[in-house]
Amino acid sequence: MPFTSGEFVTIDYTARRASDNSIVYTTMEKTAKDEGVFEEGSKYGPQLVVIGKNNAIKGVEDAVKEMSASQQKTITIEPKDAFGDRSEDLVRVMKLSDFRDREIEPAPGMRVNIDGTAVTVKSINSARVVVDANHPLAGEKLVYDIKVVKKLDSDTEKVDAIADMYALKPDNAKQENAAVRLVFGTKVNKDADYFINKSAMVSAIFRFMDEVKNVSVEEQYSREEKKEE
Repeated sequence: MPFTSGEFVTIDYTARRASDNSIVYTTMEKTAKDEGVFEEGSKYGPQLVVIGKNNAIKGVEDAVKEMSASQQKTITIEPKDAFGDRSEDLVRVMKLSDFRDREIEPAPGMRVNIDGTAVTVKSINSARVVVDANHPLAGEKLVYDIKVVKKLDSDTEKVDAIADMYALKPDNAKQENAAVRLVFGTKVNKDADYFINKSAMVSAIFRFMDEVKNVSVEEQYSREEKKEE
């Protein structure tokens, strides 16, 4: 039975370039290791698709919403429904000094953020650097092997799945009527990434869960015990 707008679905997938069958990304750690593309520190595991909320590329969402629980499907996605067509207008030349002013030493293939725009360094010639603001997969036809893992029905599952998108794991998550309450205990490392991800998570809860009108986040801290010398 097809999924409907607003439903939460988790999927596993492996994406490959249609041109040479090389893996672009996989959610499955075993596949990554078997195919020789495993990256230490990368997060593997099922990913969330919220039907109708555009949190996955169009080609993937269009395919998933016509699937059912546990179904597998292989699809080919044209660039327009993946990461878009390439635009030469997004390729430009910058001064090498512009990078060094930002304390960046550019190298071909490097992905950097320039004034809020992610770019790829294509080449360096003397004092000039060619950068490309196209998505690295722009213009690529892609083949996706998709498996629907689960449809999430409970509010707790949905909130936990949104938190997981931002590498957060609340000790407790509860929705009552139009309010969501989250608790992050003392074991959660509340560094700069935590606060950035927390803000993004709250925004995503409002974006994906139309019925939610209020989100509260409780943070627990404990005093560090001084070690006796």
